[in-house]
Amino acid sequence: MMRWILALAALLLAGSAELIAQGKGIRFWNLTTATVVSFQLSPIGKDAWGTNQTLNDRDKEVDHDERLRITGIEPGHYDARIGYRNDRTCFARNIEIKADAVFSIADKDLKDCDK
Repeated sequence: MMRWILALAALLLAGSAELIAQGKGIRFWNLTTATVVSFQLSPIGKDAWGTNQTLNDRDKEVDHDERLRITGIEPGHYDARIGYRNDRTCFARNIEIKADAVFSIADKDLKDCDK
């Protein structure tokens, strides 16, 4: 019986350590005043836009003050292309993205908006 308890405890500790090592991942915090319906990242100045990250969200949108898990991106510096419900598109340039961290974009960060 004691062997089973020790084996179970070892298994639980190993699983917990793996979860801790994985961290929470990279997350975008929408501090703009509108709901984001499209969020894409590109290496700075490359215009090589990745997938629409809002598809990672349950309702496929990121409301004001909501956080969105970002996938398929390595830490570094990026430009962001942000689309809103009213078909307005804006850019945020030179965003620093760190591993297992939250980065935010606010209205003051938006540049080159159309409409």
